[in-house]
Amino acid sequence: MENLLFINSCVREEKSRTLKLARRFLTRYQAAHPETVITERDVCADRLQPQYPEVLAERDELWNAGQLDQPMFEAARQFAAADKIVIAAPFWDLSFPAALKIYLERISVTDITFGYDTDGKGVGMCKASKLLYITTRGGYYAGTPLDIATAHIKGLGVMYGIPDVRFLDAEGLDDIRNDKQVLLNAAMERADALAEEF
Repeated sequence: MENLLFINSCVREEKSRTLKLARRFLTRYQAAHPETVITERDVCADRLQPQYPEVLAERDELWNAGQLDQPMFEAARQFAAADKIVIAAPFWDLSFPAALKIYLERISVTDITFGYDTDGKGVGMCKASKLLYITTRGGYYAGTPLDIATAHIKGLGVMYGIPDVRFLDAEGLDDIRNDKQVLLNAAMERADALAEEF
């Protein structure tokens, strides 16, 4: 049985275009892979604390004591154990919402999601073979230096040891010259095709 972890970072909830695209992908994926168990983690509902000084102090104390089984590290353990991962987040301020940034900081735990070999080289420790990042953008940013989100996710994929990191997007949705429904529909069709072979 395969475990797919869906990280929902769509702050506008069911009104979110990104979430609509993600739900389309997940519905098609589940139909094509009925044995898969999909677990959703909503980072807006499950509000992890940022890495404030007292949070870091507790984290460091537990980590130094080897207590990686503590609740503080639950999100990291869940992420590391997933067979596949889907992250949905809108394009905000050249990146993604702060709730996702907090989540990513909290799951980046040495000896859970990544580590170091005897030569000090970074080694990914996540089980996932694939990660899909789904987003929607009002303008056109993919492939430009202004798309910081893509570079961030690619980098984390390397750090976590996830060999196949992919992206699904819809762009130009706030450009008044465009028919945004046509653009979203085209992204939905790409989602359907990707769901078959992801």
